[in-house]
Amino acid sequence: MKRSLIASLAVLALIQVPLSFADNANGKNLYLQRCAVCHGPDIKGTGPLANKSNPPTPDLTTSAFKKRLNDYPGVIVSSVILRPNGDLIPRTLRENGVKIAPYAWKVQDFRDLHQYMTGVIAKTR
Repeated sequence: MKRSLIASLAVLALIQVPLSFADNANGKNLYLQRCAVCHGPDIKGTGPLANKSNPPTPDLTTSAFKKRLNDYPGVIVSSVILRPNGDLIPRTLRENGVKIAPYAWKVQDFRDLHQYMTGVIAKTR
């Protein structure tokens, strides 16, 4: 009886665990705090700084970006954020007086942000 109860509780716990390891709420929070100033709340490059960078902030809902995001899950998001070979984003923010505190990115943050962006992009097209 005791084993049956424990097994039932274990099954219930597994059923309630989301299938994805990403946290969509964290992804949305990260996006709104760190990305929306340029990309806008709709991910279409409509933020207040969208046209202040060179090149201008891209619309991430295009079919080309959607394909890249599907072909290289998480890589696109992390490579833009980490940007080892240029400082377009920090320079654009600095030139426009925008202060975004440094952030210690974790792998889980990239997963969360990728999942959030993928969901928003899927709803827009």
